[in-house]
Amino acid sequence: MNARRHSIAVRIGTVTVGGDAPISVQSMTKTDTRDVAATTAQVQALARAGSDIVRLAVPDMEAAAALPEIRAGSPVPLVADIHFDHRLALAAIDAGIDALRLNPGNMRRREHLEKVVARAKEREIPIRIGVNAGSLPASYRPDEPLPVRMVALAEEQVRVLESMDFGLIKISLKASDVTTTIEAYSQMAHRVAYPLHLGVTEAGPPSTGLVRNAIGIGVLLHLGIGDTIRVSLSGDPLLEVD
Repeated sequence: MNARRHSIAVRIGTVTVGGDAPISVQSMTKTDTRDVAATTAQVQALARAGSDIVRLAVPDMEAAAALPEIRAGSPVPLVADIHFDHRLALAAIDAGIDALRLNPGNMRRREHLEKVVARAKEREIPIRIGVNAGSLPASYRPDEPLPVRMVALAEEQVRVLESMDFGLIKISLKASDVTTTIEAYSQMAHRVAYPLHLGVTEAGPPSTGLVRNAIGIGVLLHLGIGDTIRVSLSGDPLLEVD
C-alpha cells in the first residue's frame, strides 16, 4: 500500500477529516427529512452501526425547519445536501448543521453564493464540492475524457470558493463507472491538498454495489488517496455502514 496522501485537516463537528485523522465512514439518510422522528431514528441507527458522519437531503424549507430538532437528537455530525437554493444553505447553517454539500456552480448568482460562504466561514462550517459524472453539463468540454472534465469542473468550483477567501473545502468526484471514478480521484489528488470524500455513485443494490465500491474505494485507498468514504447502495443505508 502506498503512503497516504497528505491533505489539509478539516473539522466537521467533532470529526476531523484529512490530515492524520483516521478515514471516516459516512452514510446518508433515506427518510423524508421533514419527518423529524423517522429521520432522527435513522441517524441514531446509522451512528450505532458505525457511521461517523451522516448526510441529509434538504430539498425545501420544511426540511430545513426540521434540522434543529434532528441536530439536537444526533450523536454524530450532520451534513446538509443542498441544490440550487442558497436560502436552504443559509437556513441549514442557522439550524446548526455541521457541513454543507453543494455545487457552487449551481448557485448562478455570485452574491447568493457569497452569502452562503460568508456564513459558513463565520461558523467554521466546511463545504463539500460534489461533482457527479451523471450530472455534468453535456456542453462542458465535450471533447475531453470524462475524468478530465470532472476534475476541471471541481477545480473551477474550488477556485470560486478560494476567491472568496474560503478554504474549509472537501471534494468528491463520483461516477457510476469504477475506472472513471479511480481516474478522476487520482488526478485530483495531485492538484489540490483538500481532503477527498470517496465513493462510487449509483452503485446499485448490494449484490453489485458492494463489488463496485470495494474495487473503486479499495484501489484508491491502496494508492493512499481518500480521507472519508461512503459506500453508496440502494436500499437500507445501514448496509452502507456494514
